[in-house]
Amino acid sequence: MLPLAAWWFCLPDPLFDVSYSTVLLDRDEQMLGGRLAADEQWRFPEAEEGVPETFAKAIVAFEDKRFYRHIGVDVLAIGRAVRDNLSSKGVVSGGSTLTMQTMRLARGNKSRNVWQKLIEMVWAVRAEIRYSKKELLSLYASHAPFGGNVVGLSAASWRYYHKMPEQLSWGEAATLAVLPNAPALIHPGRNRDALLNKRNRLLDKMESMGIIDAMETSLAKQEPLPFAPQPLPDVAPHVLSHYISSGKILHSTLDGELQERLTELVERHADILRLNGVNNAALLVMETESGKVSAYVGNVRHAQKDHQNDVDIVRSERSSGSILKPFLYCAALQEGWITPAGLLEDIPTNISGYQPLNFTQEYMGMVPADDALAMSLNVPAVRMLQQYGILPFKEKLIDAGLTTLHYSPDHYGLPLVLGGAEVTLWDVCGAYASMGRILHHAYPYDHRYAKADVHPPVLFAEKLKEKKNPKLIDEAPVWNAGAIWLTFEAMKKLNRPDQEGNWETYSSSHPVAWKTGTSFGYRDAWAVGVTPKYTIGVWIGNADGEGRPGVIGLQAAAPVLFDVVRMLDDASPWWPAPYDALVEKEVCAESGWLASKQCKKTDTAYCVAGNMSMDLCGFHRAVYTDDLGAFRYEPACAHEGLQTQNYFVVPAIAESYYKRYHPAYKVVPPLHPDCDEGQTSSEDIAIVYPRHGSKIYVPFEWDKKKSRAVFTAVHRSDTAQVYWHMDRQFIGKTREFHRLEIDPKPGVHQLVLQDEYGSVVSTVFEVLAE
Repeated sequence: MLPLAAWWFCLPDPLFDVSYSTVLLDRDEQMLGGRLAADEQWRFPEAEEGVPETFAKAIVAFEDKRFYRHIGVDVLAIGRAVRDNLSSKGVVSGGSTLTMQTMRLARGNKSRNVWQKLIEMVWAVRAEIRYSKKELLSLYASHAPFGGNVVGLSAASWRYYHKMPEQLSWGEAATLAVLPNAPALIHPGRNRDALLNKRNRLLDKMESMGIIDAMETSLAKQEPLPFAPQPLPDVAPHVLSHYISSGKILHSTLDGELQERLTELVERHADILRLNGVNNAALLVMETESGKVSAYVGNVRHAQKDHQNDVDIVRSERSSGSILKPFLYCAALQEGWITPAGLLEDIPTNISGYQPLNFTQEYMGMVPADDALAMSLNVPAVRMLQQYGILPFKEKLIDAGLTTLHYSPDHYGLPLVLGGAEVTLWDVCGAYASMGRILHHAYPYDHRYAKADVHPPVLFAEKLKEKKNPKLIDEAPVWNAGAIWLTFEAMKKLNRPDQEGNWETYSSSHPVAWKTGTSFGYRDAWAVGVTPKYTIGVWIGNADGEGRPGVIGLQAAAPVLFDVVRMLDDASPWWPAPYDALVEKEVCAESGWLASKQCKKTDTAYCVAGNMSMDLCGFHRAVYTDDLGAFRYEPACAHEGLQTQNYFVVPAIAESYYKRYHPAYKVVPPLHPDCDEGQTSSEDIAIVYPRHGSKIYVPFEWDKKKSRAVFTAVHRSDTAQVYWHMDRQFIGKTREFHRLEIDPKPGVHQLVLQDEYGSVVSTVFEVLAE
């Protein structure tokens, strides 16, 4: 019993304890790249589909013609080998079956002698019980030597012929079949006559066995022999960099042909950008509905090795710039805090010492919410985030799929929406694609939602989760379909202003919802585009964080984005409006907010359904004026003969900026001098700086002389005279341009401004000591 038990358990499990190369395949099972095994061998993992027919028949004909009939040991072959060796007075034949050769490979190619041969026989018989013939053939083909550091049929097929084993011709299969017999002697790069003769003899043998006919034999003999091993493809090196030690065949979702074309496209742009000292770029393209990644360009190649081109930018954390603004816009729409075209303030802003600036360092006064998003204005975004809340917005981003928000809301503050957080191109594309996916399923899911629709990009086929009947819920887990659709509509505009205020128009034959972003110091340029078929993300910059002029989303990243859009085969129609998630509202044609009784002109616009908290338009004001409209009168000083006019009025602090962009804007007439001062208000005048409650510091100049603070105000009238008082002391007067240099002492002060018509406004501020 003991010998029988020893024989039964003689085989190790697994049979081969070796390391394997990591191999990356595309969605069509074509190779994209590979990495050496830990022992520096090209040894691919065993193929699940087994050995292709051409090689199987060739190797059986060459090595073991009775392979399918014996039990691991071929007695006839051993007898023949003994006879031949005795007659030749040397070892000219071993008589080993393919199963015995596989056992020798599993044992590490120990020295050839009678004792080792007996062990191989014992193992071979046991292996025939454990494995099927197909499995044994696969084990042999996966571990046989093919010359140099090439081990296994798959590695040999790629290294010598640059093709999959299933694509081998009869001539190629015969060539590879004879190599394991003497891999050190017969190498494709040398001894070519010996290799050719051996291959042709095998082809003749296969013809005589009826495996191939005469025509196939003749054609196979005309096939050229391979030269030295060829390098493997290296189309997606940054994907492989994350899985070098896995030793697996990675079945990716990448489109190999598209991957190569887009890599070339990014390289072309990178060659131009490199002239400006911009050395890195990344691109991610994924299918919007499924989430499958179609192209993954983690970085660009570079002749010099000191530009960190081995860094995978797609997965690297980088400052977001303005790329998160659409998420805030969508969230505000979802909560009913804004309407798509509702006017938002774009004015000088100071929030607890934080003063956001637009990229152009200009203000528009009031701007429709969708234009604010399309133009990527910072001030309206910051003011919107202050209203929405930093913590709720951070939680919303995490729910949307951003995994790199590691810190507290206080750490990020209001700059969170302007680049104060670091994100990855991987997460950003996944979040935008999830929004598009929700729109895709709005009608199929009968305007209900599936939590599974919000997920990161899918790079490997085994991670695809296609549920035919996902669990549906009534409430949107992250994004409402109506809010998404309105957000994408705002993002479809093709003309955008650059950093100098000039408008650039990008051409696209198909609509695309897109957004750019630029981080502080010109370190990161972003562009993301979403269509019903694809989601595209582009990053441009330097991996080491060096900023360069021109690293701007609109100028550096957007051109790449639209070149990709033009290259993709995307003729899919735009998403239909999810009407069950939208409601048509009457809005003021001038303010974009829900129409009130005072609105003279109204229009209809879609808003997110279910929101009852949207504000009514408060921009219209009934004013008593004289016949010429030269003066206005307050109710207390009104008299007969006056007329009532309806004015569209924006806040005084916004008006001076707003009317620059809207020449037709009618300014409310000044208050008539006969009206008592007691009837005046602060509606005509506003203090821009310092804001109420602010703390300011007056610095020193380069020559150590103390500088002066410049206080600023605005007035509705271009000709009004404004009188300035600080701490009840008159300090000056201004007309048209209301700016005054002041040298306030440390401490708390009150600033009071009054115009010639009696309107008064005041603010309290504190000057910090040195």
